[in-house]
Amino acid sequence: MLRTALRIALWLVLIAILIVTLVPIGFRPQSGFGPEPERVAAFFALGLLFRLAYDRNWFLTICLMVAAGLGIEALQLFSPTRHPTVDDAVIKAIAGIIGALGGLLIARMEWLRLRP
Repeated sequence: MLRTALRIALWLVLIAILIVTLVPIGFRPQSGFGPEPERVAAFFALGLLFRLAYDRNWFLTICLMVAAGLGIEALQLFSPTRHPTVDDAVIKAIAGIIGALGGLLIARMEWLRLRP
């Protein structure tokens, strides 16, 4: 049940990131913290949820976070009001990897708690 909820949350976060990334810059919601913290938080959450929802293959999770960071940034090439940069793609990938490592830590702590 929890895994299903995590998977639903993961895919909703991914869809939200895609929408926010691809809409014209004027329609992008802003939290007031600036684009950098928003970017880091979004990809940290994505990595965390991905690792918790699909915990069997950590290497695949890391590869997917790198692919998501690079791929989602590359999609901005198709939006005339957006300006993709390599720096942004790297920051997204690193935030996703750190989120995935956080998910690994949470999963390990839960595993230790469940042991007799």
